[in-house]
Amino acid sequence: MIHQVISDVTARIRERSAARRQAFLARIQRQAEQGKTRAALACGNLAHAVAACSSDEKGRILDMTRANVGIVTAYNDMLSAHQPYQGYPDQIKAALAELGHSAQVAGGVPAMCDGVTQGQPGMDMSLFSRDLIAQATALSLSHNTFDATLLLGICDKIAPGQIMGALSHAHLPTAFVPAGPMASGISNDEKVKVRQQYAAGEVGRDALLEMECGAYHGAGTCTFYGTANTNQLVFEAMGLMLPGSAFVHPHSELRRALTDEAARRISAMIPGSPAYRPLSTVLDERSLVNGLVALLASGGSTNHSIHMVALARAAGLVLTWDDISDLSDVVPLLVRMYPNGPADVNAFEQAGGVPGMMRRLAEDGLIHMDATPVFGEMQDYLSRPALVDGKLLWQPVGESSDASVLSLSGCVFQATGGTKLLAGNLGRAVVKVSAVAPEYRVIEAPARVFSSQHAVEAAYKAGELNQDAVIVVRHNGPAANGMPELHKLMPVLGNLQKAGHKVALVTDGRLSGASGKIPAAIHITPEALHGGAIGLLQDGDLLRVDAVSGRLDCLTDLSGRTQAEIDLTLEQEGWGRELFSVMRRAVSSAECGATIFD
Repeated sequence: MIHQVISDVTARIRERSAARRQAFLARIQRQAEQGKTRAALACGNLAHAVAACSSDEKGRILDMTRANVGIVTAYNDMLSAHQPYQGYPDQIKAALAELGHSAQVAGGVPAMCDGVTQGQPGMDMSLFSRDLIAQATALSLSHNTFDATLLLGICDKIAPGQIMGALSHAHLPTAFVPAGPMASGISNDEKVKVRQQYAAGEVGRDALLEMECGAYHGAGTCTFYGTANTNQLVFEAMGLMLPGSAFVHPHSELRRALTDEAARRISAMIPGSPAYRPLSTVLDERSLVNGLVALLASGGSTNHSIHMVALARAAGLVLTWDDISDLSDVVPLLVRMYPNGPADVNAFEQAGGVPGMMRRLAEDGLIHMDATPVFGEMQDYLSRPALVDGKLLWQPVGESSDASVLSLSGCVFQATGGTKLLAGNLGRAVVKVSAVAPEYRVIEAPARVFSSQHAVEAAYKAGELNQDAVIVVRHNGPAANGMPELHKLMPVLGNLQKAGHKVALVTDGRLSGASGKIPAAIHITPEALHGGAIGLLQDGDLLRVDAVSGRLDCLTDLSGRTQAEIDLTLEQEGWGRELFSVMRRAVSSAECGATIFD
């Protein structure tokens, strides 16, 4: 029996979205009715499509009874998570050739790493890269020579952008092919310790660099539970990849077997086949809610309060922050991964992984077991893959093998989920509470107002922040400067909290999945540039961040004030940022997905 609130939220998404969803499905149906689009191409079109292929490949692609799978890849060799994808196209082609089918790399999408661009000009383009990737994915598939789609992408804006783009061709069966996390390096506690020591001037750059290289040291996703790994967990829960495939190590034989299996199975689902299952059938309101429940139960990235809204819209669904908050009130926290706890994703995988978490959610009626995944049925997503005598099999997942990482049946780490909606006279925001100790969830203190994380860091180093304070960083919303992540703040604010000060963050910028012990009201809407009350604040105003009751207020009278105006030229030009001016002008609010698409 499904939980009543899960049912109610799903129903209101369905009802609210009726007209938009109908228009989406009608468009996709028109595309599907054209049949095998490759067969409708002119001879010259087909000749161009196969010109570079071997004679065997040409024969398979030009045989309209065979499947031709389009691969959209985010491979590059400087992103640890995407470097393993280098050989995937050849592997997929080989697996399909054994069945008489074919695959082509439809296109590549840009893949930038927030870990590289943190605090750098590139971060001001990071969020916009999601919509650029969506466009690139749609363009990649626009040659209309494909019967199915495999998406090779993992990290922050990349995987959400790929699914948004793939939804423009949602008449095709579509699945993600993950690559998995790197092996565990130094502990997360050690990472935090050294970063805070560096921020306090207690250790030098050499010590910090040695620690960082020990943490990020090989191929695969970073092992902390940030946005990249949240993508993988949420998309598996939505049924967008093979069951249990999200966190298998990149270089294992099991990973290779899973990649082959995804290729083989998607080729059997093409239009016209008895097993035809298009993306439009898979990604509906039930799948969306399953992903949100998994996000909350795992204490996932706050970036998904933006991305899930945007990808929902691409599927003709209207999702709101109120939906997410209402789900969070009834979905318990079942997983402890850094920053919600000391363990990393490898420990989570060993404890039971996504299937183990899904099993717990199913026990409590918190997921739609009647949703339609890409492969099989939702019941299959409560099973884990294994190689038995060289054969890939799925076995029902059992009880958690580590109760400190994945909760046992009947137990929870927290009664409510990891993300909460805040609302008040400063606007609407989200806060990630899964890593915030109860004693820090209500902070009332004077404001210290800044326009960049760099200014906060400078004030800290000058000894100007040794006090109780709500740090306000404004003019960092999507329209102002692309809504960068503000991770340079975390060691600073962590040290202030450690010193005994009451401290919180209020911003129209982002923090993502790496936000931790500091209560942070982020994604404030309206943003300062669009007249939000955050633009009226001054040093000394008394602010209250209440993550228990869900309030975000200035207790000082703001009447009669005018918006602070700052020159954003240096945040909007140089290093390529000037090329994104049209996006800054067109982007919606964070609450509407921070997207340029309608």
